[in-house]
Amino acid sequence: MSEDFEADLIVLLDEDGEEHSFEIIDTLEYEDNTYYALYPLFEDPQDQVEADGEYYIFEVVEEDGEEQLAEVEDDNLLDELDEIFRERFESLYDGLDDED
Repeated sequence: MSEDFEADLIVLLDEDGEEHSFEIIDTLEYEDNTYYALYPLFEDPQDQVEADGEYYIFEVVEEDGEEQLAEVEDDNLLDELDEIFRERFESLYDGLDDED
């Protein structure tokens, strides 16, 4: 049995015009808005292994009729979203280590 899995990848430009690649690890609808949890990808596999597991949360906003991602400016909202995403990650991956 073969299960195909393909990561959802996205490339964002920073304020200096540099590209940064991310994997979309989760999407959340919260208070009529959509939020993405993004995990950075690295060109060097060793950098990926050594990464601290930090992810970023962005809000989907519409600008000039196009969807774009924007930083979440409200620290309280960011904390709420982080807690929700972490709970979702824990429930999703709960018990996976026990299958060894």
